[in-house]
Amino acid sequence: MKKLILTAAILGLTAGVAAAETVRMGTEGAYPPYNYIDDNGQVAGFERELGDKLCEMEGLTCTWVTNDWDSIIPNLLSGNYDTIIAGMSITEEREKSIDFTQAYYPPAASAYMSMDPNVDLKGGVVAAQTGTIQAAHVAESGATLAEYATLDDTIAAVKNGEADAVFADKDALVPFAGTDGMEFVGEDVPLGKGIGIGLRKSDTALKDKFDEAISKMKADGSLNTMIKKYFGEDALTFN
Repeated sequence: MKKLILTAAILGLTAGVAAAETVRMGTEGAYPPYNYIDDNGQVAGFERELGDKLCEMEGLTCTWVTNDWDSIIPNLLSGNYDTIIAGMSITEEREKSIDFTQAYYPPAASAYMSMDPNVDLKGGVVAAQTGTIQAAHVAESGATLAEYATLDDTIAAVKNGEADAVFADKDALVPFAGTDGMEFVGEDVPLGKGIGIGLRKSDTALKDKFDEAISKMKADGSLNTMIKKYFGEDALTFN
């Protein structure tokens, strides 16, 4: 009898540990170099490498799930995945519904890009991705906000004349500079508290694990090395 009870306890513990160690990482897959889909149809980019490393450090088995940006928080809350690691800035508004780890990327500059060096950024039409802090900033700036589902759509809107400029994370806009006359215009705008991993407020143990791993990577310099790999030697890093 004792052996049966012990065996059942071990099996129950093993099952619980296995379940706890499987974490579904939610991302967009359309925001390079943070995250994108490679030629093999797999999630790639800075956040894929970082997420896999954090999971390895904490002994977690992580799988990757892609989701459209405009519903990425609702689908986290409904349980379709366990984290959001998708270039999501930490803001007070988002913190009302979800929790965040400490930042794994410093507060980054947002920037405007246009085909017209003399574009009116206050009175014109400015494209931004739906549900981003950049879209909220444009709406408050006096310009006419044109929202689109993806970053690529915002770029296309400027190139086809639907918008006068695009406003987005500067790092995400860099690959488009010099293409079809697209150039940075105006001044950079700092927004948000940095980029962190989003989690449900109830997942405190998982948050603690990721915070621990991020702290270790900051301390040994490996996080800064990874940032420079994807964003260049002049990228913002942690002191």
